Amino acid sequence: MRIDKWLWAARFFKTRTAATEAVLGGHVHVGGERVKPAREVRVGDRIEIRRDEIRWTVVVSALADRRGPARVAAALYEETRESVEARERLRLERRLARPLGADLGARPTKQARRRIEALRRGARRR
Repeated sequence: MRIDKWLWAARFFKTRTAATEAVLGGHVHVGGERVKPAREVRVGDRIEIRRDEIRWTVVVSALADRRGPARVAAALYEETRESVEARERLRLERRLARPLGADLGARPTKQARRRIEALRRGARRR
């Protein structure tokens, strides 16, 4: 079975086209090597998948020609313990990180905005 078709069936990518583009872009490695979309995947292969900053390392446990429900797709692979721990750590880091703009405080009032503009005008005149 082709790697791009398996990635789509295992629900790592929403479309086969997205899976093919990820493989061509070097975001998928089998056994530590970059592969082409037509690469045959076999039971027992170790696949490293990167999507944005999320990374999975899985071992193929079954093959499927068609894309099925999520429960069936989850049975196609077993995720390694290191991969689960890394994804969990990333999830916690993202949750604990302050959102962008959190340090800016509240939106200035009309009076505060006029004071800021007055300071800026004064700085330009000098």
